Amino acid sequence: MRAILSVSNKAGIVDLARQLLDLKVHVYSTGGTKKSLSEAGLKIHGVSDITGFPEILDGRVKTLHPMVHGGILARRDLRRHMDELEKHKISPIDMVVVNLYPFVETVSRSGVTLEDALENIDIGGPTMIRAAAKNFPHVLVVVDPADYEDVISSLKADKIDLAFRKKLAQKAFQHVALYDTAISQYLLEGEAFPNDLTLSLKKSYNLRYGENPHQAAALYVEKVAGRKVWGIAQVKHNSGPELSFNNFLDIDSAWNVVSDFDEPTVAVIKHTNPCGMASNHDLPEAYRRALAGDPIAAYGGVVAVNQVMDIDLATEVDKTHFDVIIAAGYSDEALKLLGRKKTLRLVSMPSEARVPKGKIVEFRPITGGFLSQLKDFYTEEEFKPKVVTKRKPTNKEWDDLFFAWRAVKHIKSNGITLVKDCTLMGMGAGQPNRSVSAQIALERAGDRSKGCVMGSDAFIPFPDTVELAAKGGITAIIQVGGSIRDQQSIEAADKYGMAMAFTGVRHFKH
Repeated sequence: MRAILSVSNKAGIVDLARQLLDLKVHVYSTGGTKKSLSEAGLKIHGVSDITGFPEILDGRVKTLHPMVHGGILARRDLRRHMDELEKHKISPIDMVVVNLYPFVETVSRSGVTLEDALENIDIGGPTMIRAAAKNFPHVLVVVDPADYEDVISSLKADKIDLAFRKKLAQKAFQHVALYDTAISQYLLEGEAFPNDLTLSLKKSYNLRYGENPHQAAALYVEKVAGRKVWGIAQVKHNSGPELSFNNFLDIDSAWNVVSDFDEPTVAVIKHTNPCGMASNHDLPEAYRRALAGDPIAAYGGVVAVNQVMDIDLATEVDKTHFDVIIAAGYSDEALKLLGRKKTLRLVSMPSEARVPKGKIVEFRPITGGFLSQLKDFYTEEEFKPKVVTKRKPTNKEWDDLFFAWRAVKHIKSNGITLVKDCTLMGMGAGQPNRSVSAQIALERAGDRSKGCVMGSDAFIPFPDTVELAAKGGITAIIQVGGSIRDQQSIEAADKYGMAMAFTGVRHFKH
């Protein structure tokens, strides 16, 4: 039996080679791998012993040779293939252990040049992997050090069946596919929607179940060449039970909400919607106001804070049952206090994992495919809205209107927010009829709606929503504008002495 070992990741390779030699396998190697094995005292052949040709072009060409690929690709069950090997004095190669240059790691370093990147594009490695994987019924292909132990155990027991070979081949093709994807991503240079696109996903771990207990689920992390890994999949799990599928959905929504505010902000999330939210430099007060938005819905929900949680805030949060808390960080005292709750998950977002501001491409699955779009973002224009009513908003109303506008971006459409003192007093979400969403928001706010402002995630085409707002004591409205019936809403607002502003931008959230 003959094996070629040529790996970038050298974890476990010395022990693997030693055990292969003990099994009387003829081991051949290249470059750095051969050096590592030789330094460990192992007597290894060079691949040049197979090819009869030295490595050339700074190692760019060493395994690209018929003596290597003929030995890998020959089908042992075809007499004509074996006759050809004999005719050309080619010996079969029965095992290929290869993993590839660290391209993603290289191009993720600061200051990396195009020349550095190109030198880390492996050619011979992927070619050997693909050849061995193509011929997996006859050749073992191993790309993952985690499989070394199983390979050796199977060899010792002489139990290498087709299913095991096929499993290794699948991993091999996936290894090369991810590698090629990384190179393509690196060379893409800013085009958001190319004609052909592959995603590079690495499984972090299996989840207990999906949205419901009968659904299996797992967490995958997207890896993009030249970009650090960011986003909610990188949260630091400080204490509490493992995060579930629904936990991830909720904390993703929660962190997106508070990240849109520069001021210290606390949000309470239930089923991906903020049911309470407030900005205040006194964080405990911000939390109390956010909780008051809907204390019943808050039970068992998620708390998000875009600051480090200190003991004062933790003391307030400790009074209510939540499933998850996500914060920029925790003081030692806050961790100690909240960490004693065995069912409470405490997670934090490391600064290096936070999604940067800018145009980010996101994907949304549909049956049989994916939709792709740039992640929703704020424009400068929408914070210079056009006042369309006779009365202009006061300075205080402007503060609340902008808070309402930021908040409604994160609420399922049709979304309505009611805000006073930069606090969410009521919200309506996910209703086909906008006036029903407004009605729900007003009912949730109750008497607190008096003096509030209203935010709407899309235009208000009929005066009925404005009339409902007026009855609830709403003093000002911010909306998209642009309906052919805008004048009806404007006239209704003027009738009740309300101020109304159009942003010209919508943040619809299906």
